[in-house]
Amino acid sequence: MLTLAEEYGHVEGIVDKRAGPGILMLTASLQMVYRDRRAWDLSGRINALQNSTGGNSVLAPPIAELCADVIAALKVRTNPKDWEQFQIRRVIGDPRRPILLTGLGIPDPNGIQHSRILIIFSELGRRQEAAIEQAQDAFHLTGRELAVVKNLLKGWTNKEIAHDLAVSEQTVKEHIKHIMAKTKTTTRTGILVQVMQL
Repeated sequence: MLTLAEEYGHVEGIVDKRAGPGILMLTASLQMVYRDRRAWDLSGRINALQNSTGGNSVLAPPIAELCADVIAALKVRTNPKDWEQFQIRRVIGDPRRPILLTGLGIPDPNGIQHSRILIIFSELGRRQEAAIEQAQDAFHLTGRELAVVKNLLKGWTNKEIAHDLAVSEQTVKEHIKHIMAKTKTTTRTGILVQVMQL
């Protein structure tokens, strides 16, 4: 039984592994008002991809295009209530680790020149990686069991998992039985549900 301090420490460890969204705020003239460290890192990744294809600006072209779309929407959506249910979204970057950009306008009653643009950067696919890491801690999975879970998330059959891990199908079935016991589930799908709920 964990003490309250140990449980809190465990939760803090899980939180530290999760990378939150990045936040970038700009004026309507694209002057930076605020950018947090996560937005800095993710925009750096986007810029690196753009520079390899010839782009060379402070704001990567996909971010600048999103800002232009938000500015165009700000001309029509002049009331803050107009933005409560409206966002402009783009998925950009490396297909293996795409980034979701969500653009919002913050209209100002004194005109568009005083309005703000909020861009939220969210790394897609990170949730699955973080969930897998947390599953190892939460369910006390061995390295081999963790490899089986990763392959289950890919939708692989026992035969494909066995081939990937260079073990027999029977060994994979035994690993899955152990994982089911540790996650208190009875099916392969149940394992995935437990892992992704972390």
